[in-house]
Amino acid sequence: MMGGMSDPTTVSLRRLDLTHYEATNGRGARIEVGGEGNFSPVELLLAAIAGCTAVDVDVMTSRRAAPEVFEVVSSGRKSTEGGNHMEDLQVTFRLRFAEGPDGDKARARIDPAVRASHERDCTVSRTVELGTPIRFEAAEG
Repeated sequence: MMGGMSDPTTVSLRRLDLTHYEATNGRGARIEVGGEGNFSPVELLLAAIAGCTAVDVDVMTSRRAAPEVFEVVSSGRKSTEGGNHMEDLQVTFRLRFAEGPDGDKARARIDPAVRASHERDCTVSRTVELGTPIRFEAAEG
């Protein structure tokens, strides 16, 4: 593995109906995208941001104590100025740990864990913030 790079992560998307798709990962897990009652692509982006940073913070805080409440809310608003994109992205953690020494240790880890996730560990939010270019190509099926 050169330059800290890992093998590519791949997700394939197959059309089920107009604006309704099924995404499949390399392990065979599936999720429907679009269509009635499913996550939109933008909602999946927000879920990916929340999920990635939640894993980081959960691992770093739960070593001390299991949370009583662990909720992560990811939000933003769509802008059409300069082409469609999301703005004002925000991730809010709602965490509660039991009173006592272990809960105190977990609470003391929340801010450092959130900071480490934001600045270094969360691949999804780091990719969004760095503005990683995406190459698009069309190939005949």
